[in-house]
Amino acid sequence: MKVSTLLDQIDLGAMALPTFQRGYVWNRDQVRAFIASLYRRHPVGSLLVWVTATDDATTKGQSALQPGFVKLLLDGQQRITTLYGLVRGRAPAFFEGDTRAFTGLRFHLRDEVFEFYTSLKMADDPLWIDVTQVLRDGPSAVLNRLNESAEHRARFGDYVQRLSRLHSILEVDLHVEEVAGEDKTVDVVVEIFNAVNSGGTKLSKGDLALAKMCARWPGARDALGARLQKWQRYGFSFRMEWLLRNVTTALTGQAMFAQLENVGTKEFEQGLTETEKSIDYLLNLIASRLGLDHDRVLGSRYSFPVMARYLAMHGIPVKDARERDRLLYWYVHSFLWGRYAGSTESVMNHDLAVVNNGGTVLDHLVDQLHRDRAVLQVTPEDLWGWGQGARFYPLLYMLTRAYHARDWASGLGLSSHLLGAWSQLHMHHIFPKARLYKAGYSRSEVNALANFTFLTAETNGFVSDRLPSEYLAEFASRHPGVIESHWIPNDPRLWEIENYREFLAERRRLLAEAANAFLNALWLGGLPEERPASALTTEHAAVGGIASEEEEEQVLLDLNVWVVRQGLPEGEFQYEITDTMTGRALAVLDLAWPDGLQVGLSQPVAVLIDEDEETEAAANRAGFRYFTNPREFQEYVRSSILAEADALVGAAAR
Repeated sequence: MKVSTLLDQIDLGAMALPTFQRGYVWNRDQVRAFIASLYRRHPVGSLLVWVTATDDATTKGQSALQPGFVKLLLDGQQRITTLYGLVRGRAPAFFEGDTRAFTGLRFHLRDEVFEFYTSLKMADDPLWIDVTQVLRDGPSAVLNRLNESAEHRARFGDYVQRLSRLHSILEVDLHVEEVAGEDKTVDVVVEIFNAVNSGGTKLSKGDLALAKMCARWPGARDALGARLQKWQRYGFSFRMEWLLRNVTTALTGQAMFAQLENVGTKEFEQGLTETEKSIDYLLNLIASRLGLDHDRVLGSRYSFPVMARYLAMHGIPVKDARERDRLLYWYVHSFLWGRYAGSTESVMNHDLAVVNNGGTVLDHLVDQLHRDRAVLQVTPEDLWGWGQGARFYPLLYMLTRAYHARDWASGLGLSSHLLGAWSQLHMHHIFPKARLYKAGYSRSEVNALANFTFLTAETNGFVSDRLPSEYLAEFASRHPGVIESHWIPNDPRLWEIENYREFLAERRRLLAEAANAFLNALWLGGLPEERPASALTTEHAAVGGIASEEEEEQVLLDLNVWVVRQGLPEGEFQYEITDTMTGRALAVLDLAWPDGLQVGLSQPVAVLIDEDEETEAAANRAGFRYFTNPREFQEYVRSSILAEADALVGAAAR
């Protein structure tokens, strides 16, 4: 089928994009390579469409579909969208992405190269011509302009030929394979999509469940996305599959997405609304009672589906303060001991069965935790973890907020002037890193959890790289009790760098005592009601982490954003590798995709920045392919996942 005909079919509503397709992810390099291939008449691969009844089709965009049958693009979205944008000068109705990827493409008539417009290079050279102008309006206007110049008449014949060749891209015949028949259900088509989409992103179980729901309710994806965007504004970044899991458990009491098969559209819409209320309630409850007020300290997000089901059965709010605190007690212990670190669905179903059975649900849920860990007590040995990824990092933040640890310089409770504005709270190394490394301590010792505390940005800057022996006494004198409020040993001998290991041991003991006192008060009652403010009160400009290791953190954040822009799944920050038998934490990976960048179909992958050999070895044993250089990781994504390196398109990066 000719390119011009394909584009006309989109305008006529005869060809569209199914709802389960993700958005446009090509970059300018891919656009240039693709158009160069068409210009030189190189093979660019065939298209695959699903021919289905218009009445049964659920498509992206608002354009009307032709009656009867419609062709839904399964393979070729990136190529067709690129052609549409270049030829029409605008994006198609189904477009989701960045139009700058195909805006401003130029072609040099003498050198026969494609580049995007830059004024410095192209403004004074009339041989740089607008590709969209030629494709849309034909070569006449360009030829008339060039014919007026004596300088260009000598090669006028060459330019005519090249412009004609560029314009005749519209006449290129692209082979179109069709999938048709009554047996081609959404399930079958998604399987076909995954099989042929070798260079792109595969659809997960959640994607398939959503595709089926969109077949019945076309607005499902947008409705879910609106909730995710709301929570993003408040500093909580969740995946669509996570929200879908919460809706599934709330409605069905089961974790498997297949349970949605029997859920009607109206029931799902109502369930989504009620689940949103449950998550809002839980986020505010966890923030107000525990002080965990942003994404990076939330703990176990996989505990939410179980709690969503609990609230669906028992109502919002919970009946009294005792039930509320016992629910939070279970939640904290679920992330401290990695309740959902392994086989998430099976463990979740086990806990959901407890919730569904009724009775003294919270007692039974805690009994489940006891079966895996006899005593639900934090020991100093549990706090050996290091880095922000340790399970007990949220615990440290929680104690800081809930116990009103005081800022060293001002003497004020940190929670009182950081309500929701978590980006102002800086993580501080009590013993500065550079001084510890110089003294010969290892990376794991330098970044030990017991060496962390939280301060305001101003105080953090004032302390800078001084040793605690140089500054703690000053703060202790100015504000009595302020040092102890951070569970820092009040023994000047332990503030000396040569006694650093003793300092860590004593602080772990103090933190364990504080944690157990807090958790026991949650379960038994007696915890004061006055807590920090709710989570959904202050919008944040961006989701990130507590200010610490700023450059490293920004690199990881930028890298994750880049991956998402390629149409790939978001990675997990500070992913914990655990022993599947004991649940013991083995290592923490800076940024990881445990299910692969092509969920369930490609190797687990991680990015490790300045990690030690022990972490790298643990990642390797766990089956992760890891990268220590972000650029090398990006090249891997391009060449192995998007398959764009050394290929002008072919069957890749659809």
